[in-house]
Amino acid sequence: MSDRGEPVTTDSNRPGMLTLQELERLVAAGDVDTVVVAFADMQGRLTGKRISARLFVDDVAAHGAECCNYLLAVDVDNNTVDGYAISSWETGYGDMVMTPDFDTLRLLPWLPGTALVMADLSWTDGRVVAQAPRSILGRQLDRLTEMGLVPHAATELEFMVFDDTYRAAWAAGYRGLTPATDYNIDYAMLASTRMEPLLRDIRLGMEGAGMYCEGVKGECNLGQQEIGFRYDHALVTCDNHTIYKNGAKEIADQHGKSLTFMAKFDEREGNSCHIHISLRGADGAAVFADDADEFGMSSMFRSFVAGQLATLRELTLFYAPNINSYKRFVDGSFAPTAVAWGLDNRTCALRVVGHGQGMRMECRAPGGDVNQYLATAALIAGGLHGIEQGLELPEPCRGNAYSAGAERLPTTLTEAARLFDESAVARAAFGDDVVDHYLNNAHVELTAFNAAVTDWERVRGFERL
Repeated sequence: MSDRGEPVTTDSNRPGMLTLQELERLVAAGDVDTVVVAFADMQGRLTGKRISARLFVDDVAAHGAECCNYLLAVDVDNNTVDGYAISSWETGYGDMVMTPDFDTLRLLPWLPGTALVMADLSWTDGRVVAQAPRSILGRQLDRLTEMGLVPHAATELEFMVFDDTYRAAWAAGYRGLTPATDYNIDYAMLASTRMEPLLRDIRLGMEGAGMYCEGVKGECNLGQQEIGFRYDHALVTCDNHTIYKNGAKEIADQHGKSLTFMAKFDEREGNSCHIHISLRGADGAAVFADDADEFGMSSMFRSFVAGQLATLRELTLFYAPNINSYKRFVDGSFAPTAVAWGLDNRTCALRVVGHGQGMRMECRAPGGDVNQYLATAALIAGGLHGIEQGLELPEPCRGNAYSAGAERLPTTLTEAARLFDESAVARAAFGDDVVDHYLNNAHVELTAFNAAVTDWERVRGFERL
């Protein structure tokens, strides 16, 4: 809607998506006054600038916008930290250039008069910033393009809703918050209806921002929900994921509520982000499917999944990037612990489902805190390793993977970082500069956590130790 209450119409096949020419028309009409130019940082957060729409049309659209390179070298608190080759006091904290990708230009219906465009990052001399999450995924997409393959993906983000505002939750130290429901609401309609005004605004907001929302369902934890979106090209899915995650929080804030995507908020079920991925030929052929196979899987798909099994542990850092991520890996919780694959088996880390064009693999390792660009890049890299090496797929796990005796996922960020550091597949696929950059990010988090004194320690030790 415009500020005058009139519908904002576009010529795009997807509502809310814009061409540059459409944006220029809306700016001239006074319907859009602000353009957000943004990218996903290391933590997967939407990061960038709000720019005058007039300036964007007159200058930024053609030349991009600058931002400080420390945005890819900070901790979660946006503190500058040591150890990053691309950004430091010694190098002067120079600029990167945000170059708009106009395929992502869209309206943001929940912010009046606002459009958004995702950006690629480069150095001022034009070189790609290899450490940027979108660049990391782009490198893997280029590998697929060279093989005549097109990746389709979907991310399934879960979150928990609280009746407290974000500022009230912060002031309370995130203690004693009121969940939006009082009991398990998995698939339940009655209690979920209490959140429907918020959930509906999120769904309609994302539809108005060019996404294809499939629906919403309750999950097991208190106030927990999952809003699903239709699969798309992997890059489109990852861009949409970033915008949705940020937008859902903004809309919750407008409702006087808060929501969290953190992997494990409490001792109950965590927030997952299952990622579905499939490959097709450049002509749209279902290269993962083969009706002659007992499971309907092509030889390429079998090797792709075998590659996931072979690399799952060493690439876990890109699936579970934070200390809290590993609290989610609990037996019997629907979060995976075993490096195993199965046919429609939710106890496995890798679940194969569908048939024909819908034949795909679901990776159940990522939590809601994942950086989806990095995780999708890791899925492609692991799968290509299996294809290139012609790896054989073992028999599927047909029972309870939690008790099947399979190798386990890393249980700590320390272990995952060590395996990532030692991974020849990671260094070949992503490059030493990328691997070392994200290892430093893990070490920064570990150092900060190891220096912190937690509530758990005070409760156990204040009087009794």
